[in-house]
Amino acid sequence: MSFTIAIDGPAAAGKGTISKAVAAHFAMAHLDTGLLYRAVGAQMLQGADPLVAAQSLRPEDLDAANLRSPEVALAASQVGVMAEVRAELLAFQRSFARREGGAVLDGRDIGTVICPKAEVKLFVTASAEVRARRRHQELVAGGTQIDFDQVLVDVTTRDARDAERAEAPMIAAVDAVVIDTSNLTINAAIAVAVSIVQEGIIS
Repeated sequence: MSFTIAIDGPAAAGKGTISKAVAAHFAMAHLDTGLLYRAVGAQMLQGADPLVAAQSLRPEDLDAANLRSPEVALAASQVGVMAEVRAELLAFQRSFARREGGAVLDGRDIGTVICPKAEVKLFVTASAEVRARRRHQELVAGGTQIDFDQVLVDVTTRDARDAERAEAPMIAAVDAVVIDTSNLTINAAIAVAVSIVQEGIIS
């Protein structure tokens, strides 16, 4: 049985953590589609052509240690607006989504472009300030020295680029359930998501 759960939302809203928890709860496969773009972006920073990088992407490229850096995050957003790169990665994502046993995909256009017929769609969000604070704490804990104000600028800049791009802009699908995590603990947010998915499976 194939069952697709699409989870979209901006950076640091909690969608990655929620997606992994939902996948584990329902014993489904999980794909962080953002890693595909981060991997391509990382190779672009090293001088590779983005389209060539997308065409030659290997599973092990998604495990690179530098994929969570601010520089790679910005590069991922830049390659994400390239129609030819998005098209190259589209088939991989759709194939993963329909795998036997069910799949959870998180990204920015899963419910609107990649899997518009997904059985359950969630849009996980939070205020820019809350997301910047989370990302800042994450970066500092990982040893990156960066000012909060710079992180906030990076978050809002990426939000604007993702929402305003002509190719697959980041918007909530009309039939997505919105979860605002600004004032939720991660456990509470996961519980909400699991409950919504459970209802979708039953129905």
